[in-house]
Amino acid sequence: MVDVLTFLTENWYAALPIGVVGVLSWSIWLIRKIMSAGYRSLVNDFRTTTSVVVPSFREDPDVLDRCLDTWLGQDPTEVIVVLDVEDAEAFARLTAREDPRLTVISFAHEGKRSALGVGIRAATSEVVVLCDSDTNWQSGLLEAVQMPFVDPEVGAVGTRQNVHLPTSNIWRRVADWIIDLRYLDYVPATSRAGAVVCVSGRTAAYRRAAVLPVLENLEHEFFLGRRCIAGDDGRLTWLVLASGYKTVHQDSARALSMFPSTFRAFCKQRIRWSRNSYRCYLTAAWKGWLWRVPLVSQITVLQILFTPVTMFAAVFYVVASSFSDRGWIALALSLTWVFVGRAIRSISHLRRRPSDIAILPLVALVIVLVALPIKTYALLTMNKQGWLTRHAGLTGGEGQDEASLVSTSSAAPVAAVTA
Repeated sequence: MVDVLTFLTENWYAALPIGVVGVLSWSIWLIRKIMSAGYRSLVNDFRTTTSVVVPSFREDPDVLDRCLDTWLGQDPTEVIVVLDVEDAEAFARLTAREDPRLTVISFAHEGKRSALGVGIRAATSEVVVLCDSDTNWQSGLLEAVQMPFVDPEVGAVGTRQNVHLPTSNIWRRVADWIIDLRYLDYVPATSRAGAVVCVSGRTAAYRRAAVLPVLENLEHEFFLGRRCIAGDDGRLTWLVLASGYKTVHQDSARALSMFPSTFRAFCKQRIRWSRNSYRCYLTAAWKGWLWRVPLVSQITVLQILFTPVTMFAAVFYVVASSFSDRGWIALALSLTWVFVGRAIRSISHLRRRPSDIAILPLVALVIVLVALPIKTYALLTMNKQGWLTRHAGLTGGEGQDEASLVSTSSAAPVAAVTA
């Protein structure tokens, strides 16, 4: 203990640069945490017509069937599933249902955006709910997601999302931890300001009148001369914000999505998401849209853009500490703070699932991996288009078919874990 105190006394100056970065980072986190703590889901009796639009490309028919039951079970006005022309089994299964609320469209997909365009134009309701083909709804989602539309200025409503069966795989547990922090610690803050910066497309509701005028800008976006394939949710969010509408979050509307069961697919998904973020937010800044939203949303976007810089500073000082006179002490202190700091920032998730404290070191390392090498690679390759985890020769997303839900430690399917 004496050695530790002596080291801190003699090397106080070494902590100053990282201290400045740390103070900024922790201050932003604390402000959003406090704002998020004051968030409450809206509750009212507003209801209207709803069209559920689902683009589906090579989805595992078992996954699609299971999810479709949850959508229809909440009695929307209509469900429109836009299948690719090659998805013969899914087409046969869905059309065999003979449900008057279900419309199945067979369409030659040219990316998710093209299928969304077909489905949205076919929709007839006041509210259009866009949903991924591997996302199932928890009870009450459809009613809850309509409530914010009582305000005519609301153009988009996001839902609270988690991983379907997170305990079936370690990478799903990690993903559920990370996504929990998004929906507990900063999306509610931006929602209170009326400007959620990305209404996740896994399940998102839009006022049809807000979407139709900008639909072509969704379908035909180009970035540095290349047509954009992924990133439809971020693009549509900012088109709606730029039109003068609010984008908000409804925590009581809850959805569960399939996430990858392998590290390789996990990384591919994060690369795609990071590329989408860079293209989306740089476009919003370039066009001036970013500077017209509330400050908390601006700061959130800027922090996302500069994540590799702040994470590099943290990693640099952890590594550099090991080369000091008392390297082992400095390194131990640095690593301890990395884990303690991550635990503090994750308190909202750990309160929900305390047993996950056992995987804290893994989560901390994965967050460093995502924030530094993955985001840096994504920045340098942000105009490389592609879905990465889905292609014509694969049924379902990579590591995201129904068979992947079998626990690695058991031959039986894992029981559902809800949010």
